[in-house]
Amino acid sequence: MTDTERPAHPTLAEAFPYWLKLGFISFGGPAGQIAMMHQELVERRRWISEHRFLHALNYCMLLPGPEATQLAIYIGWLLHGIRGAVTAGVLFFLPGFALLSGLAAVYLAYGDVPLVQGLFYGIRPAVVAVVLFAAWRIGSKALKNELLYGIAALAFIGIFFFKIDFPWIVLAAGLLGAVGGRLAPAKFKGGGGHGASHKQYGPALIDDDTPPPAHAAFSWTRLAAMVAAFMAVWALALFAIGGAPTLYAMGDFFTKAAFLTIGGAYAVLPYVYQGAVEHHGWLTGAQMMDGLALGETTPGPLIMVVTWVGYLGGVAKQVFGNPVAAGLAGAAAATFFTFLPSFLFILAGGPMVESTRGDIKFTAPLTAITAAVVGVIVNLAVFFAWHSFWPRATAAEPFAGTFDWLPLVVALASFLAMWKYKVDIMKVIAACAAVGLAYTLTLGG
Repeated sequence: MTDTERPAHPTLAEAFPYWLKLGFISFGGPAGQIAMMHQELVERRRWISEHRFLHALNYCMLLPGPEATQLAIYIGWLLHGIRGAVTAGVLFFLPGFALLSGLAAVYLAYGDVPLVQGLFYGIRPAVVAVVLFAAWRIGSKALKNELLYGIAALAFIGIFFFKIDFPWIVLAAGLLGAVGGRLAPAKFKGGGGHGASHKQYGPALIDDDTPPPAHAAFSWTRLAAMVAAFMAVWALALFAIGGAPTLYAMGDFFTKAAFLTIGGAYAVLPYVYQGAVEHHGWLTGAQMMDGLALGETTPGPLIMVVTWVGYLGGVAKQVFGNPVAAGLAGAAAATFFTFLPSFLFILAGGPMVESTRGDIKFTAPLTAITAAVVGVIVNLAVFFAWHSFWPRATAAEPFAGTFDWLPLVVALASFLAMWKYKVDIMKVIAACAAVGLAYTLTLGG
C-alpha cells in the first residue's frame, strides 16, 4: 500500500491484534491513549481520516465515562458494527482489569510491592511527557486560528486557577461554539479543510467524504431497540447477582458512577471515594489511594481504579469463602457496570453523530470543545508534573519537600524522544520504567 492508495478494509480478525495490543500499551491516561490511537489509526494504518477521528472524539468528550475507551468503541463500531464495538471496547480495558486484579491479590497477600513502586517512579515522569506530547499533537491539528487558541487558554485558566469543574468548561465551550458558528462560521470549521489529512497521510479507509456504513444509519426504531437491549442486559446482570448483597450494591453504585463521570475519572473519584470508603466500607482511604497510584501506571483508563475497589471490596465483605474468587467477583461487578453505559452511548448515539457531520450547527460546538480540551490536557500535564517533581507536596504546601531532579530529566528526555526523534510511546514508557526500577533498587532504596 502506498501513500496514494486507499487501505483495504480489514476483517475483524485482522483488526483484533491491534485492539488487543492497544489494551496492553494504553498508558498515559486518556490524552496518551488518544494520541496512540491517532498515530496508529489515522497516520499509519489510515483506517479513519483526521476529520472523522476528531468528529468522533468530540462526541466522546461530551459523554460520561472514559473518552478514550469510547473512542475505541466508536471506531471499532464504524469498522465492524456491534461486534467491532464490543471487541475494541472489551480489549481496551481487559488487560488493565487482569493486571489490577492480580496486583490487588499481591497487595492483599504481601502488603507491599517494591518492584511496582520502582516502576511507578520511572513511569510517572514519562506520563507527564506523554500527556504534554498529546496536548501538542491534538492542539497542532485542532487549534487552527487565534479564536480557538483563546478558548484553549481560557479553559486552562479556568481549570488551573479557578478550579472550574470540567463539565462547566465543556458547556461554556459548546455555547461559545454554537454562537461562534453563527457569527463567524469560518473560525469553527474543524480540521482545517478537506484536503489537509490527504496531504499529510494519504486517503483513509473511512475518509472525510466516505458515507456512513449501513449499520451506522440513524433511525428512531434502531435507537429504541438499542436502549431496550441495554436495559435488558443491565437488568439481567443485576438479577444474576441479586443473591449477593455486596455485588448487587456494587452494580447499583457503579452504574450511578458511570453516568457521573463527565469530565473523566478525576471528576468522579470523590464520589467513588465517598461511596466505596465512607458509605460501603469496601476498602480504606489508604487502600483507595494506593489503587489510584496503580491505576495511573497500568494500562487502560484511570477509571479502572474501580476494578481495584471491587476486588478489595469483594474480599473485605467475604462475597465468597475463597478470597481470590471473592475479589474477582467484586472486580468483575465493578468493572462491568462501570463500562456497560459506554457501549450504550456509542451504539445508540453513534448513528446520530454520523448524521451530523458537516452541519456547522453541530460541528462548531464540538470544534470549540476540542479547543477547550487542549487546555484541560495541558492542565493535566502540569498536575502530573507537580506530583512527580515534588512528591511530598500537598495542596496546602504546593512545594513542600525537596525537588526531585530525576523525574524532571526523565520527563524532558521522554518528550524530546517522542517529539524530535519520533520514538514510539510504548518504548519510551518501557525505558522510563526500567530507569525507575534500577534507581529504586539501587540508589533509591
